[in-house]
Amino acid sequence: MSNQFSLTEEDIQNEQARFMTKVYGWMSLALLVTGFVALYVASSPDIFTAIFSNSLVFWGLIIGEIFLVGYLAVAVQRMSATMATAVFLLYAAINGLTLSVIFLKYTKASIESTFFITAATFAIMSIYGYVTKKDLTKIGNLLMMAFVGLILATLVNFFIKNEMLYWITTYIGILIFVGLIAYDTQKIKEMNIIGNEGTDEDRKEAIMGALSLYLDFINLFLLLLRLFGRTKD
Repeated sequence: MSNQFSLTEEDIQNEQARFMTKVYGWMSLALLVTGFVALYVASSPDIFTAIFSNSLVFWGLIIGEIFLVGYLAVAVQRMSATMATAVFLLYAAINGLTLSVIFLKYTKASIESTFFITAATFAIMSIYGYVTKKDLTKIGNLLMMAFVGLILATLVNFFIKNEMLYWITTYIGILIFVGLIAYDTQKIKEMNIIGNEGTDEDRKEAIMGALSLYLDFINLFLLLLRLFGRTKD
């Protein structure tokens, strides 16, 4: 039996706060890994050319990213906490490889300013999701359906290359991920099993929470970069 019933409300809130601190810590580490790898690859012409001049290598990395996220989501319960952490950080590193192209396309100043805009937006919405008493489940479900539509529209536009659709998906995508940050924060806070602090299960919960918020952050950053990024052309 869980010892949750022997804990006071203050104890529960404190444990939730410590859990979310771990989630944010793992998310921040993953962002650092992604940023470091992306910057390193962008400053290494041989590595950059090897990735982006060969479509098999590039699409192999994209497929690898999708596989790692799916594998972590499906098999996390069977993994050790160490393995889950390794898979998460490996995904962050591979994501850095594919995202390195932004340092070649956009100016450093615009990337930095967009990152800070993203970070500020993330902080505001995540704090809201953490402290609000409103149940965001219905909103979250709508956002997830809208996200599926966004993926389909983006895939269609990959082939037809319609500029109006490009900007429509950009603005709608920003709204979707701004909302998902709050929804995912609330969901992660509530999924924490009170009383298992310090266990492997607790660490795996934190890793999965970090993955969700990491994906929200990265996607919001890339969409905002469409708006605020200044190209080097």
